[in-house]
Amino acid sequence: MRYAIYFALPADDRLTQTAAHWLGRDAFIDGALSWPEVPALGRENQMALTADPRRYGFHGTLKAPFELAEGKSEADLLAAFDEFAAEIEAFEVPRIVLHQIGPFFALVPAEDCPPLRSLAEQAVRRFEPFRAPLSDADIARRNPERLTRRQREYLTTWGYPYVFEEFQFHMTLTGPVPKETQPVMRETLTAAFEEFTGKPLDVATIALFVEPHRGAPFTVYSLLPLGGASERKIA
Repeated sequence: MRYAIYFALPADDRLTQTAAHWLGRDAFIDGALSWPEVPALGRENQMALTADPRRYGFHGTLKAPFELAEGKSEADLLAAFDEFAAEIEAFEVPRIVLHQIGPFFALVPAEDCPPLRSLAEQAVRRFEPFRAPLSDADIARRNPERLTRRQREYLTTWGYPYVFEEFQFHMTLTGPVPKETQPVMRETLTAAFEEFTGKPLDVATIALFVEPHRGAPFTVYSLLPLGGASERKIA
């Protein structure tokens, strides 16, 4: 079993619902949803191009998936998660935009957001004691030969190559999109998410996702508000 600390909006948020329908899966209920009809892409092609983010659920990574370290329990992790959420104050990303990261498409902040970068750094450090070391197979899956020296060091030390100054917050909407399909994908996503792009994003909740076994879909185990004590909300 693996856990991950992600940014996620509440289940009833409009962006959550729009992204869930685009991906064809709701991570809160682990249920399949109908896809919007996109004739230019075709149903099977759209399913294939969204397969990776569909399994992980709509989110922004703060602490990448990890198995529990020896001597740590799920109860320990949940207690730490409660404390962490209560200590962080909610904030706003001034504006999000649709962006292409290599062959992938995602929603990202329009400009650097120091509070968001700080949240991610705190999550990486705070939950590191709960992370079991990566296996050789886990490291190999990250294709370390394609990483920079610093990214390889972060992968070994922190379990993820894109932390601290390498961090780029993104809420993934596709897997790798072939070059010839990228223009129609950009046009499709621009229309699908125009209600949200160019507008602020409230960062007022944090989520603990769980992967029951390797390769299984990730689901929301707990979603908590940032700042102050609040009753646990179990998804």
